[in-house]
Amino acid sequence: MAGLKYMSGFGNEFSSEDPRCPGALPEGQNSPQVCPYGLYAEQLSGSAFTCPRPANKRSWLYRILPSVKHKPFIAAPCGDLTENWNEVEPDPNQLRWLPFSIPTPTKKKVDFATGEILITTEFGKMLVEPNEICVIQQGMRFSVDVFGATRGYILEVYGAHFELPDLGPIGGNGLANPRDFQCPVAWYEDRHVAAGYTIINKYQGKLFACQQDFSPFNVVAWHGNYTPYKYNLTNFMVINCVAFDHADPSIFTVLTAKSTRPGVAIADFVIFPPRWGVADRTFRPPYYHRNCMSEFMGLIKGHYEAKEEGFQPGGASLHSIMTPHGPDVDCFEKNSRAELKPERVAEGTMAFMFESSFSMAVTKWGLQTCQTLDKNYYQCWEDLCSHFDPSWRPSKQ
Repeated sequence: MAGLKYMSGFGNEFSSEDPRCPGALPEGQNSPQVCPYGLYAEQLSGSAFTCPRPANKRSWLYRILPSVKHKPFIAAPCGDLTENWNEVEPDPNQLRWLPFSIPTPTKKKVDFATGEILITTEFGKMLVEPNEICVIQQGMRFSVDVFGATRGYILEVYGAHFELPDLGPIGGNGLANPRDFQCPVAWYEDRHVAAGYTIINKYQGKLFACQQDFSPFNVVAWHGNYTPYKYNLTNFMVINCVAFDHADPSIFTVLTAKSTRPGVAIADFVIFPPRWGVADRTFRPPYYHRNCMSEFMGLIKGHYEAKEEGFQPGGASLHSIMTPHGPDVDCFEKNSRAELKPERVAEGTMAFMFESSFSMAVTKWGLQTCQTLDKNYYQCWEDLCSHFDPSWRPSKQ
């Protein structure tokens, strides 16, 4: 898969055609009476037609057969997927999950598994490697090939598309730079299978399946700004405090899905990458916090600075709206006395956070059935003790 090619940019007006069919893109119009090579023109709209130009998302696909040609959808087994958020009572406690075990060939397959994956889409192919993210936008058909044990995290966003955060006084460059995002180039297969292809569709919280005898990846050429894409987290240009105090984690935002309220996100994707810590007179790890946002954290690799024990790669934590959280006792005691000199932070580590203005309900499967919920999580703060000294006085200057 080393030969896969990509186009660079974020939200660009891209155009691509499979080199096996040069000239497959119509010239000067989107829907000619007869398309080159006898293809069908099909538009995929990711926004309302009348959205302002900066928010208007659509792509034109030129395919061997249109996606409308399929047998009727029928209900498909949902497994552990559910739209029933009332199976269990809400839990406002700090929650942490241990990593799911990676299955052996003799065990039943699970949802999370570590390694590169090949994602085939209607727009082309992407090889997504560890420490990379991939965004598949609403309505895009795709399949995933794995090469051995594979583990990952998934976020599904409703109501908005991800975009790059505004940089404000940072300027024109920094954080996730647009040029580092990669979009696939057109690739098609003209393939018919007697047994049929199964298309799985999620609709109103349930899964449905339909059959068709031709490959859904039959797009010979396409153009537009509504595409899948991937991004390597090592390319993130980190902003950090260089004087004193601990800056808010919003400085590590890679992507944001904005709500209608300015500055408030449906979802932010935030990372905590390797960086320098140089703040003077400062408790450098994350501060103790109660938040009007929900914070779901995961660890891709390494050790998270605020909780070096217990929070493991492949695991997760959820700190719900206004649920207190912060460094464990070992982190607090160590960093309250540490010599403050320039040091590398999170070397060999990549933690991330899905932050949302919405409250996150946890399913019965997440609280009980999965059996990976760490019931002892609260104990990491149990030994915090009072350091209050009423006799302390400010030193005279």
